[in-house]
Amino acid sequence: MSELFTLPVLLGILYSGIRLATPYLYAAIGETFAQRSGVYNLGVEGIMLMGAYTAFYVASISGDLWLGLGAAAGVGAMLGLLMAFVSVTLRAEQGISGIGLHLFGLGLSTLLFKTTLGGVTSISGFQPVRIPFLADIPLLGDALFNHNLLVYVAFLLVPVANWVINDTTLGLKIRAVGQNPAAADSLGVSVGKIRYLTVTVGGVFAGIAGASLSIALINLFQENMTNGQGFIAVALVYFGGWRPWGVLGGAMLFSLVNALQLWIQVAGIELESDIAVMLPYLLTIVALAVAVRRAQQPAALSKPFERGEA
Repeated sequence: MSELFTLPVLLGILYSGIRLATPYLYAAIGETFAQRSGVYNLGVEGIMLMGAYTAFYVASISGDLWLGLGAAAGVGAMLGLLMAFVSVTLRAEQGISGIGLHLFGLGLSTLLFKTTLGGVTSISGFQPVRIPFLADIPLLGDALFNHNLLVYVAFLLVPVANWVINDTTLGLKIRAVGQNPAAADSLGVSVGKIRYLTVTVGGVFAGIAGASLSIALINLFQENMTNGQGFIAVALVYFGGWRPWGVLGGAMLFSLVNALQLWIQVAGIELESDIAVMLPYLLTIVALAVAVRRAQQPAALSKPFERGEA
């Protein structure tokens, strides 16, 4: 076990943890916007799968990674709109609707994968961009400032999302709709429009989260490649107390533990591989149980709104 506490391994764990946090940040920040407005979307996993497939397929046939990323964002927006229509306009039960969207994304991405790609292939995805001067900082420079662009954008998204939610008129409307939609409606705020906007934005970020896997981190697509990451992203919103900075803390905690279990296997440490793989998920369950006890969720979360209702 002492092999894990050498400086090169610790820096490797930090580097891997930052990379692994990227899809969680995109998906969880997008879901934060949706949940702050009163809608939770358990279909994030399905949207991520469709985003991952779309980005990989478009990038592989066009040779343009940015086109693939844009296509993934577009697919995410469409699926987000679908979720908004079902949960906001039709006022369907959000949990069941989200599971249905997840199964739809899982099934469709698998079908398209088999019919268009046929098998697992790889592409040259987004390459690391070393930030001058910052990457030269002793010890931590390479671990923090030698990643691909999607990693940097994911981390920059946190302060931007925090600013939008807490310091803008739009953020005030989002919080009002999620806390007391009837009061917000009485003040002239369109509850439906705000929820459509936030759920669609959440879909866009979930699509980009999937793309970050297939054309930036892993550089391939395979069936069910997200492997539950969308559900973890939803859990991170609860863990973070519906705050972007809290989501960042949860994402880093989970991804660092995930990186640790990967290094345990690489180092050949005597620990059952199944136990090592379970570690980040067990930690998530424990941390989530503790976090939810102290967090106060939006009062109208998961509650459909109809004008005239108290």
